[in-house]
Amino acid sequence: MRFSSEVKGKSALAISRDLGLSYKAAFVLLHKLREAMAEEMKGRKLGGEGIVAEVDGGYFGGYVKPANHVENRRDRRLARNQTGKRKAVVIIRERNGRSLPAVFRTEGQALSFIRARIAKGTIINADLNGACTNWAEEFFSRMRRAEAGHHHHIAGPYLLRYAQEASWREDHRRISNGDQIDMVSGLAMKRGPSVDFSGYWQRRSV
Repeated sequence: MRFSSEVKGKSALAISRDLGLSYKAAFVLLHKLREAMAEEMKGRKLGGEGIVAEVDGGYFGGYVKPANHVENRRDRRLARNQTGKRKAVVIIRERNGRSLPAVFRTEGQALSFIRARIAKGTIINADLNGACTNWAEEFFSRMRRAEAGHHHHIAGPYLLRYAQEASWREDHRRISNGDQIDMVSGLAMKRGPSVDFSGYWQRRSV
């Protein structure tokens, strides 16, 4: 399963060519595998006494192309000139350990999530206090390389799934390709009905 062993993931278009599937079938298949990867993160709590956890955020989606002529360009920082699709991916990552992503409208909305998912006694490093967040930055580097190299303009309702895939790949980056394939296959076999795609073809929930 090349999807599991690819460093930056695999595009649905490439999978459709490899397996002789329609693009829609490949897209749904890959998202169901991302759902399976996310099973490992359910209820996950990070850190603990003396453990360092890094917290950082990055914005994805909602790209507004600037006009060709300078006089026609708008200030893209202003809300009225944005698309409304721009969202913040927030990552909590232990040093030499596990990670957990979430998606919010703004980074500030993530505070309750961070409090709930970090154990007492954890040493928290964040950009706000000028601390090193290299481990969190590695996660964003992988996610942005996947966006630029394969998926393009990651955004919308599936942004969390792409973030969970990047998180899973970072957590298991030292594991052999064969073991990664076994892990993803095992998680997929244990999954129940898809959360995102159950009944999607009939336009109703099952």
